[in-house]
Amino acid sequence: MLYSEERKELIHNYIVEYHRASVQQLCNAFNVSESTIRRDLSELEQEHRIKRTHGGAIPIESVNFEPTITEKADRFLDEKQAIAKQAVRYIQEGDTILVDAGTTTLSLIHEIKQFQSLTVVTNSVVHAELLKDSPQLEVIVPGGRLRHETQALVGPLTDQTLSFLHVDTAFIGTNGVDLKDGLTTPNLIEASTKRLMIEQSSDVIVLADHSKFDKVTFAKFADIDVIHRCITDEHVDSRYIAEFDQRGVTLEIAKLQEDKT
Repeated sequence: MLYSEERKELIHNYIVEYHRASVQQLCNAFNVSESTIRRDLSELEQEHRIKRTHGGAIPIESVNFEPTITEKADRFLDEKQAIAKQAVRYIQEGDTILVDAGTTTLSLIHEIKQFQSLTVVTNSVVHAELLKDSPQLEVIVPGGRLRHETQALVGPLTDQTLSFLHVDTAFIGTNGVDLKDGLTTPNLIEASTKRLMIEQSSDVIVLADHSKFDKVTFAKFADIDVIHRCITDEHVDSRYIAEFDQRGVTLEIAKLQEDKT
């Protein structure tokens, strides 16, 4: 039998580890009633340790907090791969595409190696490295300042190069997706580069796993209704589908692969 403070600490750790949790998940995990969980969540929110959401909670992080690409690489990897497999359907041979830096877009890079004729613009040195042995793909990397956290090239030099280009489809990553505050990222300079990527694209597809929803970071780079489509995974709250539809944006759910073993 856990004391109240012990249980609250474990609940907080659970939410941080899994990035979100529903009331029912917490009831099952700690074998207590919904009323107990709701009371604990209310107290944790008052302590500014979590944020209540529809039916559950998410952790509170500083708006400037940004894990490195290495730290993010294995987070929700199955979900990111499912999103990438869904996203690649919107690419055709001969297209010119832009692939933003990030770990979800990194999964897309693995998928596009199957194509025989693509022009790929990317500001990620990691993405470019993966494509170096794909001579059938034309790869364009704009110059700029390297951000070590994201391994992204950003800033005035990057933006100047991007301003000369126009692509069929841009696949954009994001740190936060919020119905009120839009799409956000922790870095102001990177936000500027993302904003220009969107402006230079005929079709804009955001790739974001469920952990990015109900989250706002420091710098906004787009409103929800600026993009055309957002692809996420099946763990996202289903209420977002109708909310996105009201803004004229398709929220597409990528199904996880079933384990056939």
